[in-house]
Amino acid sequence: MRRIPRWLYAPALLGMAFILIGPVALVIRMPWHDFVASVTAEASVDALRLAVVTALTSTVLCLLVGVPMAVVFARSDGIIVRVIRAFVLLPLVLPPVVGGLALIYALGRNGLVGQYLDDAGITIAFTTTAVIVAQTFVALPFLVISVEGALRSTDGEYEQIAATLGAGPTRTLWKVTLPLVVPSLLAGTVLAFARALGEFGATITFAGNLPGTTQTAPLRIYLDAINDPAQALPLALVLMVVALVVVVAVHLRPSRTAA
Repeated sequence: MRRIPRWLYAPALLGMAFILIGPVALVIRMPWHDFVASVTAEASVDALRLAVVTALTSTVLCLLVGVPMAVVFARSDGIIVRVIRAFVLLPLVLPPVVGGLALIYALGRNGLVGQYLDDAGITIAFTTTAVIVAQTFVALPFLVISVEGALRSTDGEYEQIAATLGAGPTRTLWKVTLPLVVPSLLAGTVLAFARALGEFGATITFAGNLPGTTQTAPLRIYLDAINDPAQALPLALVLMVVALVVVVAVHLRPSRTAA
C-alpha cells in the first residue's frame, strides 16, 4: 500500500460517513415485521417486475446503439463528432425531468416526431414503451463513456496488425477491438442497467405513473412515500441492495493488464 498523508483520513472518513448514514438509517428504521408482506404485495411485485423488464430492454438498446457510438467517438476526432458527442453525453448532467420534458416535445402526440407517429397510429408517450425510451435516454451515456474511455486507452497496435494480416474493418472490430475492452463493456452494461432500473424523473414526466403499465419500482416508492414514508422503505431497500450488487460487480471487475 502506498503511503498517503495521514490528514487525508479525516475528510475521507467524513465523506464515507456522509454516504453511509442514509442506508444505515434506512435499515434501522425498516419496519421488518411488514417487510415480506410489503415486498410481495401485488403492487410492489408488478412495479419491480416492470422496472426489471424495461431496464433489461433499455440496456439491450444501449448496447445496440451505444457500442457503435463509442467506437465512432473513440476513433474519430473531427469537430462535428465532438459536438455530437457532447450532445450524446448531455443526459449525464441534464436534470431527468428536463429530459422527460424534451422527450414529450419530441415523441409526444404533438411532438416534433411524435405527431407523425400518431398519424401512423403509433403512440409512445404514457405507455410502457415510453418507460423504455426514458430509461434508454438517461442510461445510454453511461455505456458510451465507459466503452469509449477503454477504446481510447488502447493504442490501436493490434488493430493495425490485424489489418496488415488481411482482416477487414468489421472482422477487426469483432475479433480484436471489442475483446480488448470486454471488462469496460461489461462495466458499462451493468451501470446502464442500474441507471435504467433507478430512473425516476424522465419516466414520470414522459411515461406517467400508471400501475401495471408505467409505474416502475422507483415510482411506486415515490407514491408510497407520499402516503406513508415507512411504507416505502421495504421496496427502497430492495433497490438499494440491487444497486449495491451492481457497484460491487463493477468495482471487482477484472482490469486489463498490459502485455
